[in-house]
Parts: sequence; C-alpha cells; structure tokens
Amino acid sequence: MPALVLLGAQWGDEGKGKATDLLGGSVDYVVRYQGGNNAGHTVVVGDQKYALHLLPSGILSPECTPVIGNGVVIDPAVLLSELSGLNDRGVDTSKLLISGNAHLITSYHTTMDKVTERFLGSRKIGTTGRGIGPTYADKINRVGIRVQDLYDESILIQKVDAALDFKNQILAKLYNRRAIEAGKIVEELLVYADKLRPYVSDTTLVLNDAIDAGKVVLFEGGQGTLLDVDHGTYPFVTSSNPTAGGACTGAGVGPTKISRVIGILKAYTTRVGAGPFPTELLDEDGEALRRIGGERGVTTGRDRRCGWFDAVISRYATRVNGLTDFFLTKLDVLTGWERIPVCVAYEIDGKRVEELPYSQSDFHHAKPIYEYLPGWTEDISKAKTFDDLPKNAQDYVKALEEMSGAPISAIGVGPGRTETIQINSFL
Repeated sequence: MPALVLLGAQWGDEGKGKATDLLGGSVDYVVRYQGGNNAGHTVVVGDQKYALHLLPSGILSPECTPVIGNGVVIDPAVLLSELSGLNDRGVDTSKLLISGNAHLITSYHTTMDKVTERFLGSRKIGTTGRGIGPTYADKINRVGIRVQDLYDESILIQKVDAALDFKNQILAKLYNRRAIEAGKIVEELLVYADKLRPYVSDTTLVLNDAIDAGKVVLFEGGQGTLLDVDHGTYPFVTSSNPTAGGACTGAGVGPTKISRVIGILKAYTTRVGAGPFPTELLDEDGEALRRIGGERGVTTGRDRRCGWFDAVISRYATRVNGLTDFFLTKLDVLTGWERIPVCVAYEIDGKRVEELPYSQSDFHHAKPIYEYLPGWTEDISKAKTFDDLPKNAQDYVKALEEMSGAPISAIGVGPGRTETIQINSFL
C-alpha cells in the first residue's frame, strides 16, 4: 500500500484541505510535515465548514490517525485552542500524535516576528506575524525549544536562557523594547506540558512501522511549492520546505518509501503576501475571481491576490516535486467567462521563456504570454464524471494537463466534500 505526499503546486491556498479530506477515509495516517499556524485549510463536510490551521485535515476522519511531524513548528496555545474548538463540535481528537522533536513557537518568537517586519518597512516580507520564521531560525541556530523539553524543566530553563541571551540585546538596543524575562517564558511553556503529554509520541517510529505494515500514510504539506524556502520565490517565501522532499525530513521517512506525489492546482492562481506574481490581475477580472472564489486566507484573513492560471509554475512544480498526479480545484469558479487566458510562457527582456527563471531579478520582470481558451456558462457543480462537464471545460482541463506535465486525476467542481470528479484513483 502506498505512502503519498500531497502538496500545493502554486503559492498555497490551492485547496489541499479538501483533497486531503477526500482521501482521509481511505488512509490510515495523515501527517503534517512542515509549517505552523501560518497555513490553513478549509474543509466542508456536509453543511459544516471547518477551518484547520495546525491540525492535519485527517483529524475529521474518525478512522484516520492525524500526526504532527517533527518538521512542524507548534504554537501550543493555538493547537490546544484548535483541539478544544473541534471537541466542542463533536470531533474526536484523541488519536492525534505529536512528534516530541517538533519545535515550539513561544511568545518571544511572535514578538521578534512583528518588530522585525515593522523595522523592515517597505522591505518587509509579508509574514503572518505568528513567529514561524524566528522559530525556524532558532531551530537552525540550535537554540530552539522542542516539545520534549517541556518534560525536563532544568533543560528548558537552560534553553530559554540561551535563546533570549542574544534576542534581548536586539530588542533593547535595536528595537528599543524591554528585555523578555526568561522565567516568565518558562512558566508559560510549562503550563502546556500536561495538556500536550497524551499526544506526544515518537512519530518517526510510528510512521515507519505503519508503512512497513502496509498501512496507507498521507503526508500533507502546508503553503505551496513557490513558497518553499529553497525552491520558491525567495525571499518572499515561508521558512520551511513544503515541497515533496520536505516530507522526508519533516516526518522522518526515507524517500524510497514514498510512492506517489500529488500536486494541488487551483484552476487559476492566487497568492497571499508580498512577492512577484506574473499573472496577477488588478482589474475587474481579479476582483471577480476573488469574490466568486471566496479568496480570503483561512489563517490570515487577508484577501488573496488573484490571477490567471500559470502553466510555467505548474511545470516547475512537476519538476521539483516529481509529481505523479494533479488535483485541480475550483474549476467551477471560472464558469461564466467567455474566454479564459492561460499563461504559457513569460517574456523577459524581449525573449520568450518557457521555464521558471532561476534568477530572482528575471522573475520580477517576467511578463505573462497568454493563450486564450473558450469558456463555458453551464453550472458544473453537479458533475460527477469528466463527461458530465461541458466540452469547453473538458478542453480547459486537458490543456492544463498537457501544459503541466502530469495527469489531472481529480477535479474540484464545488467546495463540498462530494463535489469532486475522480478520474484516476490516487491509491
């Protein structure tokens, strides 16, 4: 049985939550392997809508074990609040497993995130201000606080002292802020120890044993390929690796155990935050996509920037992730346009470029080259098979598939759990 990676093939917000939830009834484990509460999924079950931030979407499937891997950074207050909210709605969260090696977001991480963005002014990255970047920075600088540190108070005190030693100098001398007391941080963190204890586990061992036993494990990425810290539109990226390779390091599973990699594509393109966006629309079409698609960030509450589909980006995602399949979402949003532009290449310094430029400067100056495909006016939300779609909608999907370099195996035709056309099985 397979181990699958499911990830965003654009800048995030492609509808990964729906895709993960769709598979949730068929898999045994769903694993978040990177990111923190700067990512969000909206999952619609019947007439109920769930906004998930840290928790894997599999939390909504009773037969599935949700796992937060070592590559995730966890704000314990946010996690416990999210668990409480689901419990209040009758969702059983008792099967959740959390890696003891996952790093914790503390209040000083959120402080550093916010003051740094303000200090950068017009050069700011556009972070969510939730402390994600500073937590990953501490991880790499080897002064991070891990979940397991909650259970050894002497080590916790030492680590918090070490982490604040340099930060307090910056806060006081550069940002003119008061120093943070290490003792208060330790007290804050210890409050969470007993509340998190039932969930803490050696998740790497659990997941490898599960795969070896023939269980189906789904690795769920947050954000998207173009926000990867190594392979995205740096520096306007997140602080982790949402690409397929991140599943191995973020969950402790070797690459030879991954059998399929599924990329989630929106039928148009969106992004949140600053950074280049060649197909961005600053006109009535962009506003219509935003309104019809409900393009507001689940976690941030910010309006998403909207643009036409970018095949250069989807080809790039296929390459860097080794994608075996695509799940195309929100095709229904495009209903009503007489013709639909698709970006097939860029013009950079007067030259046609068909692959994503490695140069940041070139990408900033890229202008989209469009081909125009005929649109459709028919309601497609009730379509159950590919043949149920209008011919122009079918042709649009086939064109995107050919341009992107991997088969489109499922199509979202509405926000609901059942509003999906399955063309090929992912399992």
